[in-house]
Amino acid sequence: MSQSHKTAWITGASSGIGEALAKAFVGGGGHAILSGRNVAELQRVADETGAPERCLILPFDTVDHDGLADKVSKAIAFQGSVDVLVNNAGISQRSPAVDTDLSVYQRIVDVDLLAPIALTQALLSHMVSRGAGQIVMISSVAGKAGIPMRTAYCAAKHGLIGYADALRSEVAGQGVKVLVVAPGSVKTNVSRNALNADGSVRGMSDAAIENGIDPHEVAGRIWDAVATGKREIVIAEGMEASIPVLRAQDPVKLFDLVEAMVADPVGTLSARCARVARTWSPAR
Repeated sequence: MSQSHKTAWITGASSGIGEALAKAFVGGGGHAILSGRNVAELQRVADETGAPERCLILPFDTVDHDGLADKVSKAIAFQGSVDVLVNNAGISQRSPAVDTDLSVYQRIVDVDLLAPIALTQALLSHMVSRGAGQIVMISSVAGKAGIPMRTAYCAAKHGLIGYADALRSEVAGQGVKVLVVAPGSVKTNVSRNALNADGSVRGMSDAAIENGIDPHEVAGRIWDAVATGKREIVIAEGMEASIPVLRAQDPVKLFDLVEAMVADPVGTLSARCARVARTWSPAR
């Protein structure tokens, strides 16, 4: 898909993967609708694209479902259509299930699952009526397999993949494509912004994230997948790239390995997963 003369609507566009997606898309000649809650940061991203006149700042809270109709109307009016919707906004978690308050589950499911479903549903008839459009769901490797300390996050990201896969089958014959993206660790603020067991913000990163993939590399791979019409991509390295492979090939082995990782975080999970990954390559 040529980005020139196309319009992409990106949520969570004020930082991380969303920011990188916006800069890459506008840099390729496209128009971008930037959504998030921090207007100043959205404006910064627009300015840093080098072509702020091709950006629409459309701030909103993704869990404000009542306001979606107005936002969709404004998004469509910007350039007459929305060609790509990227549901990127999200929030993570770092807490054991036994200690985690139910309100944390509610918040993460609201933001990571119901919000992208609600926005997709609000825009879907526009794409179907045009017979064209692409919907990108930013899930996670944690949406392919259960990852410790992230039970709420895993539940939401698994659900997002389920919705996307079912939706894809319904709209494939109507000109609308659906892409699921499952990133591993990406160098963003996702860990700093993650919720603790009581719902407070964690406020600190971790080694996996700090050593993660550069978000600009991730953005490039996502736009390549959009251009080639892929239905699912995993963007991960090392152990994290192996997790979806194991989940498909030998889930019992994955369960054993993850349980061992919890018991012995320094163990040999990475090497063992990598060996399995080299023997199996999924078709997409």
